[in-house]
Amino acid sequence: MKLVTYRGDSGPRTGALIGDKILDLQQAHIRAHGGEHAALTTMQSLIEADGLKLAQSLEKSHRPEDLVALKPSGHLLAPIPVPIQMRDALCFWDHLNGALRARERQGFNVDERERALKATFYQRPFWYTTNRFSVVGPDETITWPSYSKEMDYELEMAIVIGKGGRNIPVDTAREHIFGYSIFNDFSARDTQRLEGAFGIGFSKSKGFDNSNGLGPCIVTADEFNPYTARMISRINGEVQCDSTCATINHKFEEVIAWLSKDEQLHPGEIFCSGTVGGGCGLETGRLLKNGDFIELEIVGIGKLKHQIRVANTGE
Repeated sequence: MKLVTYRGDSGPRTGALIGDKILDLQQAHIRAHGGEHAALTTMQSLIEADGLKLAQSLEKSHRPEDLVALKPSGHLLAPIPVPIQMRDALCFWDHLNGALRARERQGFNVDERERALKATFYQRPFWYTTNRFSVVGPDETITWPSYSKEMDYELEMAIVIGKGGRNIPVDTAREHIFGYSIFNDFSARDTQRLEGAFGIGFSKSKGFDNSNGLGPCIVTADEFNPYTARMISRINGEVQCDSTCATINHKFEEVIAWLSKDEQLHPGEIFCSGTVGGGCGLETGRLLKNGDFIELEIVGIGKLKHQIRVANTGE
């Protein structure tokens, strides 16, 4: 099932994608049962109430009058517009290695750093907490912050936690995944280099307004295998990366198990995979430019597209 949040006449609405139409879940429930259901108010409420079976039953028995035509642009919001928590992991060694090779091409000696990072990387998953208020859905314009000149994207997969827990074993961790989405971790590379020198995490290089692209939907875990999914990035329609999540080194189950160690996880939290190898301009050498369209695709989920605008250009 592909679940979405879309712009309705009265505000955000929770729906399901059926071909090129959206099933309004609350409206379908009203027609079928004579009233609203609290679980269908928002995506967060649906997840917290364990409402997937309810949504699936409405999808199965829906009427044509409950369907809304999907507009070609700007109709979908991020599936969870303001997540309760959002963290971004580093699950692909190929990306980290690619970033090191990029630094090497710039004239830096990275041999010693590569050895140290590789030894640390395989010990356990690592992540940082990003700005949950900076999430943006598909087909929106990203206005680049005025303090940065190096504009980059990152092709990632996101998971949404469905069932909370603490000290979750690896072998049962998949039971806690509600579904999967696409994440674009927009990154101000010049600012990131300055912040990285201090070793206390990212601040203004990530998490600026609308820098956390998410969508177009959440594909429920019962209908999707993340580890066989093809991952593609395009700039202005030209393929930049064509890879697969099969190259992941730290699986989502490992991330959940380690993150939940002595820490409670909650329904609706979002964890991202980190960039697939070759999935950013830092690695390919093609950073974003003013006016570019960047499109990320994960086969089985959909496409997440944005346009880049530089602040104060007069365009």
